Amino acid sequence: MSDDHFTVEIACSQVNKHGQEVCGDVFLSRKIKEENRVITVLSDGLGSGVKANVLAMLTAAMGLNFTIERYPLRQTARAILDTLPVDKDRKISYATFTIADIDADGTTRLAEFDNPASILIREQQVTELENKREVFHNHQQMNRELVTSGYAAMRGDRLIIISDGISQSGIGTAKYPFGWGRDNVAAWICSFLKEEPTISASLLAGRITAHALANDVYTAKDDISCMVIYYRKPRKLLLCSGPPFHAKQDARLAGIIKNFDGQKVICGGTTANIISRELGLAVTVGIEGVMGELPPASHMEGIDLVTEGVLTMGRVTTLLEEGVAANVKGTDAATQLLRLLLNNDIIMLMAGTRINQAHQDPALPVELEIRRNLVKKLKQLLEEKYLKEVHLDFI
Repeated sequence: MSDDHFTVEIACSQVNKHGQEVCGDVFLSRKIKEENRVITVLSDGLGSGVKANVLAMLTAAMGLNFTIERYPLRQTARAILDTLPVDKDRKISYATFTIADIDADGTTRLAEFDNPASILIREQQVTELENKREVFHNHQQMNRELVTSGYAAMRGDRLIIISDGISQSGIGTAKYPFGWGRDNVAAWICSFLKEEPTISASLLAGRITAHALANDVYTAKDDISCMVIYYRKPRKLLLCSGPPFHAKQDARLAGIIKNFDGQKVICGGTTANIISRELGLAVTVGIEGVMGELPPASHMEGIDLVTEGVLTMGRVTTLLEEGVAANVKGTDAATQLLRLLLNNDIIMLMAGTRINQAHQDPALPVELEIRRNLVKKLKQLLEEKYLKEVHLDFI
């Protein structure tokens, strides 16, 4: 989701409550490609563990699906609250939620129920949102309050959405006897951004949750979740794999790579040799970062990464299916490619259609997919699971 002004980067970092295998907070995000719109939800289930996770998942899924269909926020909240039970002793709902609905032009709508108030940071300062509070009865005749707000985003804005595992972290300690607190969280973020003004959404979310965990003396007393929405200039990546169908198009491919304004990746030895020949650039084969049967990355001036083709992309596709974070660690070729894909917003995939005879060898592993199907799968994963804007062209 991007335009010439900015793109929207969304990331969430979570730490389970100490001793729990499952996080009781749930983060869901969906890109509606046809509407150039992103919806994201953070829900906190009451308590911790599996029961909290199930209730939070139900809440987040309902909030996401109702918002996709553009149901009024009040109607969405009522449907959720009428579905979920209320704790009889504490008189509170079994799950809280914050919903952010973001259009391509940066128009952002928020609906918040019992989560700590969202934090909008603009130019390293907190910008308080004008909100509307609506009180209504749920099916058990209890007063419930829904807070709604909205704003027009500007490039550089960050919206931070947290669970109470962050705002209440450190509770009972000498430094924070009543917990870290939403205002202290906001002040800490502003101070941190003055030192690292261009930090990614993923890394910032990780830093906030790490600080909250430190407040709890590294034993999380509740599930800790932080979602960061960062409105910034889009980053672009061009990935080329495979030689063009006609050899006379080799020069065209080289020209596209040479003139591309963004990071550049070449996957495949044949493709690398074509670019090397057409642009007069030497290819240096690397010896570091070997991972199993994957060859190491090579080096070419002006190209950010040069790797082997189908096997490396196949490994990256598998990792994307399993689920990874943007700050993935590793030095092998697949991990380097994965990191570049996750750290960019607009991905241009250019796949050559000349048949490589080596890939038709029946002796090769069954899981070796031909390039055409592999790039289609890569495009689908990046769009649906990682909210990237992906363009695929065959040459």
